[in-house]
Amino acid sequence: EEKSQDNNNFLFGSGSTSPPVVSQQVATKIAPYPWRITRGSMVSAARESLKRLKQDKLAIAQTHWSTSKYQPFQEGALWEGLADIYDEGLCEAVGVSNYGPKQLQKVSARMKERNVPLATAQIQYSLMTYKDCKDMNPVCDEEGVRLISYSPLCLGLLTGKYDLDNLPKSKARKQLFRELLPGAQRLLNTLEVIAKDADKTQSQVAINWAICKGTVPIPGVRTLGMAEENLAATGWSLSAGAVDELDRAASNVGKPMIQNIFQTK
Repeated sequence: EEKSQDNNNFLFGSGSTSPPVVSQQVATKIAPYPWRITRGSMVSAARESLKRLKQDKLAIAQTHWSTSKYQPFQEGALWEGLADIYDEGLCEAVGVSNYGPKQLQKVSARMKERNVPLATAQIQYSLMTYKDCKDMNPVCDEEGVRLISYSPLCLGLLTGKYDLDNLPKSKARKQLFRELLPGAQRLLNTLEVIAKDADKTQSQVAINWAICKGTVPIPGVRTLGMAEENLAATGWSLSAGAVDELDRAASNVGKPMIQNIFQTK
């Protein structure tokens, strides 16, 4: 998965309303496929990614997930390969995805031993997963790692567009929302009230909440309108009281969003 950003301040969650334009920043995630078991295979994957992207260097090279739950012997090679990518001058820093606090501390220790900057950790982080992921914040702060929150709108559930009488068309999402919505009503009601008070959309409030929690949200978009709405979640901040209200509502969600199957402890 390869993503680029032209706006460095937006990438790193700045609240500035007029961030300076900087040169393009490109981050890529390298999947630890079963055949990618050597450190050299990670370096090769980074080189191929740069060719496809027509870039000389990556801003961040990330491993897409941890193999510690099903193929632990592969994990060491992935870490060494990630560090090798940095040592060979192919990236400015490295990152990880779907790592929990304990595994993050382990990879951070190894990167420090090799003098490689571990810049980011990306996890599913939203109001619907807050109970399960809030322990990542203090660990990221301790390790000097920026927390990236993917799926901050919980596949659209937090947009306010859906209820039990109006479910997504996708069969998989329809069934998932049917299971999640009953236990999320208090949260969704709180989100709606705060959005009205702030004169923002529920999506913008959910994204801004993620920013207020110290994360860099990366919501998915399918249209220009969605992109514009999401961008309007920056340049302002929820009040401390609103954040506390959302925290409490998120902590009382009946059934949280399921975690990524590769998410570690």
